[in-house]
Order: sequence, then structure tokens, then C-alpha cells
Amino acid sequence: MLEGLEELLISADLGVETSLRVAANIAEGRFGRRVSADELRALLAAEVARILEPVARPLPIYPKRPQVVLVVGVNGSGKTTTIGKLASQLKAAGKSVVIAAGDTFRAAAVEQLAIWGERAGVPVMKAEQGSDPAALAHDALARAQAEGADMLLIDTAGRLQNKGDLMEELAKIVRVLRKRDPDAPHNTVLVLDATTGQNALNQVEVFQKVADVTGLVMTKLDGTAKGGVLVALADRFGLPIHAVGVGEAIDDLSPFDPDEFARALTGAERVG
Repeated sequence: MLEGLEELLISADLGVETSLRVAANIAEGRFGRRVSADELRALLAAEVARILEPVARPLPIYPKRPQVVLVVGVNGSGKTTTIGKLASQLKAAGKSVVIAAGDTFRAAAVEQLAIWGERAGVPVMKAEQGSDPAALAHDALARAQAEGADMLLIDTAGRLQNKGDLMEELAKIVRVLRKRDPDAPHNTVLVLDATTGQNALNQVEVFQKVADVTGLVMTKLDGTAKGGVLVALADRFGLPIHAVGVGEAIDDLSPFDPDEFARALTGAERVG
């Protein structure tokens, strides 16, 4: 039964290490006992929720104005959409927001961000295609400071394959921001696509080194993704999970609820 449980967890994308640990924790003190399928699901949900509980934390809002949020991730992870949704939520909460379209190499990303900005009623700063993203970030921070904005959300180009370029570009953006505000960026949020499975662990490792990530947003949990990689991420890195994307609409960015997630992942009716 234990082997079956381990296989089930691995197939749900928890990864080998986390799966073995979760199975061992559930088995502890229960050897030789009959455990029903429902009981097992409830135990499993409780163990998953226990791992996730400490990391379920919304994006912290500081009294510092403007609070600079640098958003990073690979192409296609949902960065642009996440920024649009986040801007909309912050605006609804009474914050004044400026968005900087820092992915200056992809015209489509800039256009998409402009549409999201319009929907959210938030200004989007753009630059010529191919121009220096660090210069745009600098100008956007200057504007946010001059206007007394509460939040500045900065999109960045996502290119994990070419780590050297990505590293230098992100490092330069951070350097330039710190010339205007020594504490910026105040948050560095990594957006991960749930459908990439265990590859998400590798992405966190790379972006941790490059950009000193402070929190995660997981997108596309509404699709085919099992989402178990979230448990592996929490187990290995312990980074806050600020929100999860569950659809394409502007309000489809939800706070991360460990109990609800654990139930959905395990098919349990209750947690513990």
C-alpha cells in the first residue's frame, strides 16, 4: 500500500524526495493497520496542507511608496497576465499603481500588458521595441516617485535558456533601480506555470541566483496540471506562495488556500 502511495504522489508531480517523505510521515505509527481509502486521502490531505501552510502568504504591502515589485519568469509562464490581474486587485484595494512593460523585446508582451492596464485602469509605461529594459525601469520608478504612486509593477523578459543574458539584464535592472531607491525592488515575484511540473524546481533555483526571489505565483492551475509540484516547491525552498492563477479573467488570481489545494490534489472531502 505504501509503495502504491509513493507512486501515486510521484505521478501527482510531488517529485521523488517529497513523495517518499510524505508517504513515510503518513506511514509512521500505522504499520500493520488497515487504512481505508477515504482515511488515507484525509491523512494525505492533512500532510500536504501541513507542508503548504507556512508558505501561503499574500504579497506583503509595505508603507514604502512606491513599493517596487519586479516580476520574473520564463516566457509563457503567465507573467504579463499575472501583472494585469495583480494591478487590478491592487487598484480595487485603493492603491495607485504604475506598470512598466519591461519585456521590451517582445512586442506582443507589451501590447498584452497595455490591454490589461486599460482593463485595470492603470497606466502602462512602454519603450521602443528592443530598447534597454533597465532604462525603462529607471524612468518608470522616477515617474512613480513623482506621481506619489503606491505600487510599481515591472514586467521583465523571460529567457531561462540563455542564463548569461538573463542574469546580466536582471542584475542591471536591479542596479539601476537601486540608484533611485537603495531598497528596490521590495519584492521579486517569480511566476511559474503549473503545467511545467518538476521543471519548476529548476526555474526557482536559477531565478533565486539571478534575482533573489522573495515569493511565487503559480499559474494555469485550472488546466491539466496536477499542481503537486507546489508541494515540492514548498518542501524544498519554503518561499511564500502569494497567489494562484485559475483562469484568464481579470479576477482569476486567487489567494493560495493550502486546505482547499490539499483537498483538490488528493480528492479528500476533509483535511485530516
